[in-house]
Amino acid sequence: MSRRPARVQQPQATGAAEQSEDRVLTLPNVISFVRLLGVPLFLYLFLVVRADVAAIVVLAVGGTSDWVDGWIARRLRQVSRLGELLDPLADRLYILATLVAFTAREVVPWQFTVALLAREMLLLGSLAVLRRHGYGPPPVHYVGKTATFLLLAAFPVLLLAAVVPAAAAVAGAVGWALAWWGLVFYWVAGALYVIQARRLVRAVRSQGVTA
Repeated sequence: MSRRPARVQQPQATGAAEQSEDRVLTLPNVISFVRLLGVPLFLYLFLVVRADVAAIVVLAVGGTSDWVDGWIARRLRQVSRLGELLDPLADRLYILATLVAFTAREVVPWQFTVALLAREMLLLGSLAVLRRHGYGPPPVHYVGKTATFLLLAAFPVLLLAAVVPAAAAVAGAVGWALAWWGLVFYWVAGALYVIQARRLVRAVRSQGVTA
């Protein structure tokens, strides 16, 4: 994570790579856009029409496709700046929307939701400090990606346990195991981001003192 460099003239050999990074209409970005559309669809199915089975399918597809856009971007060399923003945005919206919906229908206790939302507030505070010092969002850490994967895997399983009594025992045990581990990794990732932000801010201040 570094300050945005000033725009400079690049050699022609790197032009294709820069165009690839600036592209908007790529397959990975289309997948990310579709994932974003799945968030309001899930809320409508789960909270308005109470189509729980369909909501499970939307959650499962949204969660399992989390790694697809990144894998395709690397495979097809279609990594873009927009994609680097869309992927974590879609993940975060899925998690927040699902938490709100699950809490409203008592699929998860409010304490679990508060624990995850508190981590989001901590991260937002760190981002605000970084932006004030001229830095953008920190790169996604593998611990954070692991936490996201665990949570997105846990939610459809927990919903299955809530709406299918025959699967409640097994699905509930599996779902909560994934959810609690996801919560732990989510906070570990948040702590790592805060530590990284503090180091960057201290480096800026030390440079200002020595300048």
